Parts: sequence; C-alpha cells; structure tokens
Amino acid sequence: MDLQIAAALAPLLGWAVHGSVLAHRLASARRDPLTGLHTRAGWTARAEHCIRRHPRAAVLLVDLDHFKTLNDTHGHAAGDAALVTTADRLRTWCGRHGIAGRLGGDEFVAVVQDLAVVDLDALIALLHRPLSYNGASLPLAASVGVCRVAELPVPLLTDALAAADAAMYAVKGRGRRGSRLSH
Repeated sequence: MDLQIAAALAPLLGWAVHGSVLAHRLASARRDPLTGLHTRAGWTARAEHCIRRHPRAAVLLVDLDHFKTLNDTHGHAAGDAALVTTADRLRTWCGRHGIAGRLGGDEFVAVVQDLAVVDLDALIALLHRPLSYNGASLPLAASVGVCRVAELPVPLLTDALAAADAAMYAVKGRGRRGSRLSH
C-alpha cells in the first residue's frame, strides 16, 4: 500500500473507531447494567412514542414491597437477584405489547399499547412469585399503579407517570400486594 494512502486512511479509521466507541457508550447509557432494561432516558423516548401512536396505551409504575428488608436480611446479592428477576418478569409480561424500564432502585416502569390486550392479573401474579435464591425461597411482592392515558385530559407521559405513582401509593396504603388504576 502506498504510504500516502495509508497516511490518508489512518485518521478516517481513527474516527470510525471513535464513533463506534461513542455509539456503544450511548447505547449502554440507555440500558440498566444490572437488569438490561431501558433506563429512564431510554424508556421515556419509547414510551412517549407509544403514547402518541396508541390512544389506548397505559403506563404502569411498579415498586417492590419490602425490598430493604430483603436486602438487609439476605444481602445485596439477593437484592440484585430480586431486581433482575422482577425485570425479567416485567419484560416477559410486556412482550410485543409494551416496553419495560427501570427508573432506579426498586422502581420499575412499563408502557403497554393497550391494557385490554395484556393480563394485569397475570403480571401481579408474576411479581408475587417467590424467588429461588441459594436454595431458599425468598418472598417477592410489588405494588403496581396503572394509568390509562386516554383518561387524562391531555395524554402526556409526565401526567401518566404522576397518576400511576398516585395509584401505586394507594395500593401501598391499603396493605400492598396488588394493583390500582388511577381515577
């Protein structure tokens, strides 16, 4: 190869590698490293798109119940296993009908195209199945708040999240273990 051609191609190769590294970092920043779910930023963009395209969309906020107790009693590795298991169950439940994300800590979020197409009771059952960890069966439980976007005066994701959050805290206030639709 001619030395001049090699000298001309070297910067282009460098920029290509640099671009690839940046693209990988950006994609990684939009995925939670522990669960593989979308982070808030990655999920928000997809959720807003879903809400615009599907007028019957619903937003769910999921909060693990007694997570601190599980962590304190069985250790952080057990807590991580609970987070990964919850993420897998939520991702599976959403399937082709929605997108799951992890907001942080023990809070998860999902948007589904149409609540009538998915089985909310099945999600509650999944989230309350015990976790098998180191030969023990650890209890898992979650409170789920749901907002049907069509019931909002203006279909905005921020309002849907606030309504789902209020519904989720209503579940926690009445003793947990279930779901509640916003009103």
